[in-house]
Amino acid sequence: MPSDSHAFHLVSWLVLRRPDGYVLLGRRSADASYGAGLWGLPGGHVEDTETLAQAAARETLEEVGLTVDAGTLKLLGMARYVDGGVRGADFFFLATDWRGEPQAVSECSEVAWFSPEALPQDALPWLAATLAHQLGGGAWLSETLG
Repeated sequence: MPSDSHAFHLVSWLVLRRPDGYVLLGRRSADASYGAGLWGLPGGHVEDTETLAQAAARETLEEVGLTVDAGTLKLLGMARYVDGGVRGADFFFLATDWRGEPQAVSECSEVAWFSPEALPQDALPWLAATLAHQLGGGAWLSETLG
C-alpha cells in the first residue's frame, strides 16, 4: 500500500463544449483542495462506487450546476503523471449536451466560456496544452514522468 506521500489520484474531468468551440471553465474557490483561485475544467476524484464518466458528471453538477448524462459522454483520452510524490491518472471526457445554466456552485467562485486557444492567464498550468492535445486529436494517452 503506498504511503500518503505516494498516493495515486484517479481523476475525471469534463470538457463542456458549445457549438462555437468555446469550453466552460470554473474559477476554483480559495478553499478548493486543488488549484485554488485558478480557472479549470469541472472535475475531481473518482469515488469507488462510480464509473469514470459518472464521476465527471457528478463533479460537473457539484461545481458548475449542469446536469449531463454520463452515458453520452465521449472519452477523449487520458494523462498519466508522476510529479514528485504525486502520481495519478486523469481521464478527459467531452460533453456537447447538458441541462441547466452554468453557475458557480461548490469549489467554484465563478464560471465563464473561453476559446481553448485563448484561455485566461490564471488557468491551471497544464490546461492549455491538455485542451490542445485532447481536442486536437492527439494521441489518446500522454504521460509526464518527473
